[in-house]
Amino acid sequence: MKQTSVTTGAPCWVELGTSDPAAAGAFYRELFGWREDDGGRPGAGDHARMLLGDVPVAAITPRYGPRQPTAWSVCFAVADADATAARIRDAGGSLLKDPADVRDQGRFAVAADRSGAVFLLWQARAFAGAGVFNEPGSLGWVELLTRDPAGATDFYPAVFGWSVAASEYYTQWGLAGQDFGGMPVMGEGFAPEVPPHWQPYFSCVDADLTVGRAVALGADVLVPASGAPGARRIAVLRDPQGAAFGVYHAPSAG
Repeated sequence: MKQTSVTTGAPCWVELGTSDPAAAGAFYRELFGWREDDGGRPGAGDHARMLLGDVPVAAITPRYGPRQPTAWSVCFAVADADATAARIRDAGGSLLKDPADVRDQGRFAVAADRSGAVFLLWQARAFAGAGVFNEPGSLGWVELLTRDPAGATDFYPAVFGWSVAASEYYTQWGLAGQDFGGMPVMGEGFAPEVPPHWQPYFSCVDADLTVGRAVALGADVLVPASGAPGARRIAVLRDPQGAAFGVYHAPSAG
């Protein structure tokens, strides 16, 4: 991933909605070296902003209701949340939460594509999003896991203006020549009850060591560390509360 700062239309933030925010925070602090922002943001409630060094990289929040799964959500930067929401509806998607102001921080919405994969919109004001990308412990890639790749390749370019680089095995999403994500097709290896979803990947110095550390902290391995194009090494894990996420190492990522 070439993205090094927040780019309109690209991933800008990730949030974990979990059944046990305190335990999840302890897990990711140990795994990635994150720390909780103790800046005392008024009105933040249980929304914990996590820092890598002194810059924000993610948030950990309680689930908003019993129907919300324990899962990571990917947020995309937009110039106008209301205009993007209209494009989502026009393209056949839906709004689960209409755009609304989050104090002076920005404007936020929750949407779903045609297949039901949920994602977030963020129109920045005081808060732009993650302060670092593609460095160990920070967001480095996102994937849409779907059973409807044709629908997705129509939907997302119409909403965000993404480019689509398709091959027989994998499709990549990009903007202005910079790829930031991909689209694996959910085949028979996925249980029918697993919904289409977006999944973040965090950069790491050593994928195998990160997997070992995650397992020692109580995580499960969904996809063991293995080689990928571009000399990358990737793995997919499930944290102790049940949220899936990926880790990857590339020579240019530390």
